Amino acid sequence: MRAHADQREGECLCCEILRRELGTGRRVVAENGAFVALEPFAARFPFETWLLPKVHARAFETLSDPDRGALAPILKDVLGRMYRMLDDPSFNYYIHTAPVREPKGTFHWHLEITPRLTEIAGFERGTGFYINPVPEDAAAILKGEIRWTGQSI
Repeated sequence: MRAHADQREGECLCCEILRRELGTGRRVVAENGAFVALEPFAARFPFETWLLPKVHARAFETLSDPDRGALAPILKDVLGRMYRMLDDPSFNYYIHTAPVREPKGTFHWHLEITPRLTEIAGFERGTGFYINPVPEDAAAILKGEIRWTGQSI
């Protein structure tokens, strides 16, 4: 992300992703005044969802009380959609926050949720590339616009 910020006159990669995705709305699952939940372009896993603060912030631990209050309902909304649409899957989630030595301003913290719907197998382990059977319709499925049958679309 640092290389991107250096090349784009200080705009971090997540800020650019937010700007573009909010402009089209195609991969946006939900949003409120402080956060956006979206399906990233070329996601590694089916229904991989990122929750990003709309305002650039380096570290999760710097969240204000009002922003903590805004994170809770959008997280509940996304997990509820996964529960209903994907039949209550197990999931992992990761908080990506700025490394201690990361220069100020170049990192945008975010939370990633990855439902456990597929297995990482030989191809993925051997190549580092992931096969996602729901590449570009995940947001529409989570918004209830397309019905998912558990099969590739």
